Amino acid sequence: MSSATPSPVPGNSTTIANPNKALWEKGDFTKIAGFMRESGEALVNSVGVTPSMRALDLGCGDGTTAVPMARLGAEVAGIDIARNLVDAGNKRAAALGLPRLKFQEGDACNLQGVADRSFDLTISIFGAMFAPKPFDVAREMVRVTKPGGRIVMGNWIPNDPTFVSQLLKISSAFTPPPPEGFISPMTWGVEANVIERFGQAGVPKEKISMAKDTYSFLSAEKSPAHFIDLFERFYGPTMNALEAARKSGRAADFQSQLLELANSQNRRTDGGTSIPATFLRVTVAL
Repeated sequence: MSSATPSPVPGNSTTIANPNKALWEKGDFTKIAGFMRESGEALVNSVGVTPSMRALDLGCGDGTTAVPMARLGAEVAGIDIARNLVDAGNKRAAALGLPRLKFQEGDACNLQGVADRSFDLTISIFGAMFAPKPFDVAREMVRVTKPGGRIVMGNWIPNDPTFVSQLLKISSAFTPPPPEGFISPMTWGVEANVIERFGQAGVPKEKISMAKDTYSFLSAEKSPAHFIDLFERFYGPTMNALEAARKSGRAADFQSQLLELANSQNRRTDGGTSIPATFLRVTVAL
């Protein structure tokens, strides 16, 4: 693999019609991503990234897993629906001196312009699970991954007692019902759904392995109260829930539930934050 600067994966950002685009551009997920860097790096270190790899990070944000892959020498393309996160990722890559890492706007349901069998590794950690058409997402991930390559997903699990599942559960209780035909992103945390979706994309069940894993939100200096404040101000789904709670006069109840959740699950006692969250780790061998 050449060490030269990679060309951006071609695509047409002007035709994206993903309804999640406005949701993820509404806030600024980079503020929350600071709590995710350490776990993102640990996850990447467990995947087996090598300098010879060409990797895709789908739903990449500003590079919590893309940056560690590039630091290990891989040529990495990061694709996200949110233009602000793509811009932030490219700024991070430039600041860190990672010329083989490029971010661009794109839709996980339809990776326009991305050639078949382009990547040795396609990874999506809490990213592609939020795209609205899960069967299309599975098909696209399989399409752009080389034979002999791998797909690795991290997906939150519905009704899990740990932080993220409960955060989203609390938020949903304060928001209006979703539109007809909406498929919850949490369905990606159900093993039978994973098997069905990749099965329709042509992957036999025996090529799919799944295990529960833990991802932690970490900060030595910032408290759980600060962490929740960031969700309320910068995380699209929580922002929407808080707006709806304010309209119904229930904002204080909503905020107190979130703070209680974070405090109860925090494992640090020194004013910092260490909040673990269980997720379903999916590995697909092609």
